[in-house]
Amino acid sequence: MGKALRWLLSLVILVGAAGWGAGNASARPAAPQEPDIKERVLDIPGMSFVEEKPYVGYRFLVFSYTQPVDHRHPSKGTFQQRFTLLHKATDRPTVFYTSGYNVTTTPRRSEPTQLVDGNQVSMEYRFFTPSRPQPADWSKLDIWQAASDQHRLYQALKPVYGRKWLATGGSKGGMTATYYRRFYPRDMAGTIAYVAPNDVVNKEDSAYDRFFRTVGTAECRTKLNAVQREALVRRDEIVARYQKWADDEKQTFTVVGSADKAYENVVLDLVWAFWQYHLLKDCADVPAATASTDELYRFIDEISGFSAYTDQGLETYTPYYYQAGTELGSPSFRTPHLDGLLRYPGIYAPRNYVPRDIPMRFKPKAMRDVDSWVRHDSQRMLFVYGQNDPWGGERFRLGKGAEDSYVYTVAGGNHGSNIAGLTAGEKAKATEAVQRWAGVSPAGKPLAPLDKRLDKRDLERLPVLRP
Repeated sequence: MGKALRWLLSLVILVGAAGWGAGNASARPAAPQEPDIKERVLDIPGMSFVEEKPYVGYRFLVFSYTQPVDHRHPSKGTFQQRFTLLHKATDRPTVFYTSGYNVTTTPRRSEPTQLVDGNQVSMEYRFFTPSRPQPADWSKLDIWQAASDQHRLYQALKPVYGRKWLATGGSKGGMTATYYRRFYPRDMAGTIAYVAPNDVVNKEDSAYDRFFRTVGTAECRTKLNAVQREALVRRDEIVARYQKWADDEKQTFTVVGSADKAYENVVLDLVWAFWQYHLLKDCADVPAATASTDELYRFIDEISGFSAYTDQGLETYTPYYYQAGTELGSPSFRTPHLDGLLRYPGIYAPRNYVPRDIPMRFKPKAMRDVDSWVRHDSQRMLFVYGQNDPWGGERFRLGKGAEDSYVYTVAGGNHGSNIAGLTAGEKAKATEAVQRWAGVSPAGKPLAPLDKRLDKRDLERLPVLRP
């Protein structure tokens, strides 16, 4: 339809011009054409074109942008950071999205982009390949450097996309959007952070214990705890099968240490991962503790994923585990129903998932600083959580100093919770805020019609220690 409308518009202009010229002695000068958006972006210093994928109603382009490895010392090396552009029109607002991990090169539209009918810039987080400096100086992977990546790309694109910008992301992407706003509060007109954890004091995780004592129903909690315990009772039998699978698939366990250690991590993920990705109704599918080993094996693989703690499964997420062990923090929780069955105390921690040749030192002030800023100084921020999502156990909260900011919770929601899942009144209020911040007329509903392929919510299945 977009192509047809452009053809019709061209025809109208052509006919109009011909009619005007017939009554005048001189021909009307041709109107100047706006430069192609791809060329406008490539005119920005440091930009490189990667590819374009056609999509009706948009231009979807992949670029890379030259960034300093260290924004405090730009002369000390650069790297190429990948990002995508879902282009609607330069007179529409722009949404700055990041997952906090790799960027997908398949066209996708975040919920705020649909709400405001805007453009979307999606950036890959530094140190996720291929956006990794070579050689990698891991000390330059921190939340300030990453926020500075976003700030610099925003400054580069702002002359092209001059209307208001919003920042968004889910899970680690929601954390990323929040950190960006903390360090560069004037860049964005608003921030929408979905299911974003906020581990203020890393060693104090009692909130997760409270969560697991009350989530869902007592019947479901008992059922999940029983199958988790049984997974360790039958440990030797299942680990033998796990090791055979790894050998057949050429998967290794050098970082964690052995298939047995990896299996303990997989089992510890089980209850958390169930609530992260499933709903209360799915408790009906949890096997009984008396189920066959085949059925138990399949359930563990479906919920936790045996590939998660192999070297190959960990490698992609090394940058996240590094950050969890240096700034972000990571969850811990008590498992009294597993007493006497765990063999490796302390193994469930980020240091054990990062190769030992990468040094790590935790900086406890980083999250306290962000939390204090959100409580006391933030403006135009919206947080959405799921009631049954474990990551919401430690969440961002607003204090008296926060202005025009909101926290909403989706009843019964998991880690895929969004504005669309709120009650009708909350959904209308949240949508109005997002549209108002973007500088478009508040409508209380999305300004762009649903596109099932473009608006597909990719809830990536990740183990517990990866939000």
